[in-house]
Parts: sequence; structure tokens; C-alpha cells
Amino acid sequence: MYTLLGADGRSFQSPSPGEFGGNSKDKLYGKLTCGTAGNALGRGYEEIRVFFADKATAIAAGYRPCGNCMRAEYREWKSRQPGTA
Repeated sequence: MYTLLGADGRSFQSPSPGEFGGNSKDKLYGKLTCGTAGNALGRGYEEIRVFFADKATAIAAGYRPCGNCMRAEYREWKSRQPGTA
């Protein structure tokens, strides 16, 4: 079983692994192959790492796309933020 985070921000058990990982402190999500997340492993990141079934669930839980591994999605998200030109 895998522990994933749902759209409501609560953990649940799933028979399938998640498609995306996230940082619960900074509220961002990205690909499981993200180099930034990979580099943080072994330095405490494991304590704040969460997993999502899909992008829609991560977004519904209030997470934003990673600026490294999801650049296009991040730029789109950033353009919708108040005070951003």
C-alpha cells in the first residue's frame, strides 16, 4: 500500500503509487523524477515529502507546480498570481 495525499489534504492508503511528489512545507508538487527533489533526499526532505495520485489532486489540495521539473505549468501558475505582470 502507498500513502497518498487527497484533495482534502488528508492522507489515505492506495494500492497504486502516486504519479507526483510534493513538498508539504512549501506546498509544491512535481514529477517523481525531479532533480531538485532528488537532491534534497537524505537531507530531511523525506519528513515533508508527500505523494499525489495526479496533478488535479495536488492542485485541489492547494499545491503549486515545481519551477524546476514543471516549468511550463509553473509559468502558467505564476502568471495568474496577484501582482505578477
